[in-house]
Amino acid sequence: MKQRIVRPVIQFLTKVKIQYKILGLVVGVVALLTSMMVWQMGNVLTTNLRDQLDKRAVSIGSDVAARATNDLLINNTYSVYEMIKETVKNNQDALYIFIVDPQGNVLAHTFGDAFPAELLKANPVDSKEKYHLTAFRTEVGVVRDVAVPILNGKLGTARVGMGEQGLRKAVLSMVWSFLAIALFVSAVGIIAAVILTRVLTHPIRDLVSLTQKVAQGDLKVQGIVHSEDEIGVLTKAFNQMTTSLSENDLEREELLLQLREKEEMRLQLLEKLITAQEEERKRISRELHDETSQALTSLMVNLKVLESEASFCNVGDRLREMRQLVSETLDEVHHLARDLRPSVLDDLGLVPALERYVREYGQTYGIEADFHNMGFDGQRVSAPAEVALYRIIQEALTNVAKYANAQTVSVLLDWRKDWVSAIVEDDGRGFDPEKVITGPSHGLGLFGMQERATLLGGTFRIESQPSKGTTIFIKVPAKSDFEV
Repeated sequence: MKQRIVRPVIQFLTKVKIQYKILGLVVGVVALLTSMMVWQMGNVLTTNLRDQLDKRAVSIGSDVAARATNDLLINNTYSVYEMIKETVKNNQDALYIFIVDPQGNVLAHTFGDAFPAELLKANPVDSKEKYHLTAFRTEVGVVRDVAVPILNGKLGTARVGMGEQGLRKAVLSMVWSFLAIALFVSAVGIIAAVILTRVLTHPIRDLVSLTQKVAQGDLKVQGIVHSEDEIGVLTKAFNQMTTSLSENDLEREELLLQLREKEEMRLQLLEKLITAQEEERKRISRELHDETSQALTSLMVNLKVLESEASFCNVGDRLREMRQLVSETLDEVHHLARDLRPSVLDDLGLVPALERYVREYGQTYGIEADFHNMGFDGQRVSAPAEVALYRIIQEALTNVAKYANAQTVSVLLDWRKDWVSAIVEDDGRGFDPEKVITGPSHGLGLFGMQERATLLGGTFRIESQPSKGTTIFIKVPAKSDFEV
């Protein structure tokens, strides 16, 4: 049952705006304090006025008892009646006064013709008491009744009844006055609370609006710092957050742009690799058909001719031609195999393979090429590192031959600890690496070289300027199991 009541209340409060929560809290506290103060004030006033009323009743009763003594001694009841009648007239809160003799007979009273007999036993008093005070409820309300013995009870008892109507009117008047003042003060407090909540929640509403803009993707928004309190600190923290997010967003955009560019280059590189593979297959097929196939066909024709030759001299000449043809065919096959994958790389390692390749490269392109290595001491790096370095250096030297117009080129291979570094340097015309790499498709060769090094966990760097040559730095781990 409690959960059914409490849970909806909590859900409702969570949906209420903070300014209404603050305002409701202030109004509730003000209303509670006002009610408690009015209630407490009414109680205090009632108690104090009732005490005063009791004291007045005792005072009037004692005065009546003293003044009635002489008249009672001479049995002048009429004078006693006039005296109590005058006393009731002069005291607004006095409802009645009557005097009874020691036997309980009423000697004088202010009730007119009908005296309420039940009052005689309502407030008994002992002759030894100075007075006896009691309160009882009647048709006209609560009555404060005081019984005062006359001459120690020998002449009877004086009874005075004081009503609380005047007391209640005084209390209500003072309570209403206080309530009016309290309501005025509460109204001022509520108005101040409304203004204060608006002042306090205005920056919060601004932050909410700015947060919604951030959620929509606007990371350049900034809040206005109105004060140096907690809300001001929160606004500063929000501004720092949006600034950081904006900077991170720019970095993300740059990274995404780089990733897209790399992905485009990967796709172009893949397309180029597929195209290169097909072109290589066409070339091998064409060379096999044009060279090897024709050479084998020529051998078959010569063998057929040998069957019909009768002269030994003619047979010798034919055999020499056939041996020359076989030698040339074998060279072509070796050349094709070496272009596809040099066997010396698998058999002897990276250093001998590069030595042979650089030597043949210089002879083929007419470029003065030299090769140096350090730190190998007959040892071999891992097969993936050998293949990657060989292909990267091969591509670099091919680019030198195609584009650099260089006279000399140097290749340096250095093995230090767990890393192998390679440097390819030429004295060609150089270029702007940034423009070439970011070009539409001109940087695919360089991108492929960089990818090979990156896949092994290495680095690839180019230093070049127009008319100042080019230097390529490659660094890869000596031991790697990643195939490239």
